[in-house]
Amino acid sequence: MSDEFKEFDVTPTLTFGVEEEKPVPKEPEKPTDPNMTEDVLSAEERQMVESFSKQIDIRNSAAILQYGVGTQKKMADFSEEALAKVTTKDLGEVGDLLENVVKELKSFDAVEEEKGLFGIFKRGTNKIQALKTKYAKAEGNIEQIVQTLEKHQIQLLKDSATMDKMYALNLNYFKELSMYILAGKKKLQEVREGELKELTLKAQMSNLPEDAQAAKDLDSMCQRFEKKIHDLELTRMISIQTAPQIRLVQGNDTLMAEKIQSTLVNTIPLWKSQMVLALGVAHASQAAKAQREVTDMTNALLRKNAETLKMATIDAAKESERGIVDIETLKHTNENLISTFDEIMNIQKEGHQQRMEAEAEMNRLEEELKKKLLEINH
Repeated sequence: MSDEFKEFDVTPTLTFGVEEEKPVPKEPEKPTDPNMTEDVLSAEERQMVESFSKQIDIRNSAAILQYGVGTQKKMADFSEEALAKVTTKDLGEVGDLLENVVKELKSFDAVEEEKGLFGIFKRGTNKIQALKTKYAKAEGNIEQIVQTLEKHQIQLLKDSATMDKMYALNLNYFKELSMYILAGKKKLQEVREGELKELTLKAQMSNLPEDAQAAKDLDSMCQRFEKKIHDLELTRMISIQTAPQIRLVQGNDTLMAEKIQSTLVNTIPLWKSQMVLALGVAHASQAAKAQREVTDMTNALLRKNAETLKMATIDAAKESERGIVDIETLKHTNENLISTFDEIMNIQKEGHQQRMEAEAEMNRLEEELKKKLLEINH
């Protein structure tokens, strides 16, 4: 798995056993139907499935054991890499920084006297200088926070682009698994309807134990291969579930980047422009004739600023408290996995019981045959 998924192969390949990945940058594929059939494959891919199906030897236990394991391994490595990407992300820090911006703006608006912010202008230029000093201090703190936010924004945008690559890579693994499953099912159907049926008919006609055993051996191999295909289907299901999880993480990255952008281009410039206006009004307010107008404007600015900061604070708090993945999604995924395992266990128990019953029946038939043969010899 290449660093940050910078290079990845989105061309499905079918092999026996585990092979090292050979990254070849390609264009990402379009999403694939989860219930994949040959109809959605290209002519080249259908030919690949057909050709690979003919190479499958159900009697080769080693080959069947390794069937599709290469893609399963790549899927496992991919899942670990994707998990590391998510767990090392600290969106909470971004939320804290946005909250700090709001706190700095609020600290500037905090007035020492009850008459309001512009009440200090009525007592002369010394209060105007105090206001400028307070603004310079708040601006310096905000600039430091902004620099950190800009770095986070760049990283979030890079992560979002990486998530697109991860999504395309996951789709490729999904398609590879689907092609393995299609090729395997095609071969399994071919053997069961062909060679297995012939061996079963031969055993029924000859009534020889060795013919019955040959049919039983091939049937057992078909059962093993069927379980292997089912294992691949489980891995493909993980790939299906991984796709929306990637998009959820990507959505969180994009949303937080947008919040940072809004703060940088809207909230802070608005605050600075209001400060410039406030200073201008402060100078004008020294004239007695403009005092009432200055007071009215001050009150309006304070109300507007308070409302704006309130909404920004609430939105930032909501976003920082929101989880990366909804608990209902995790519960639903967990329930589906548990249900799948329960069904597999039931199928295995039923298969074991049926094999035990068949074995007992064959023993009984063999005893009857031996007894009959002894009767004939006497």
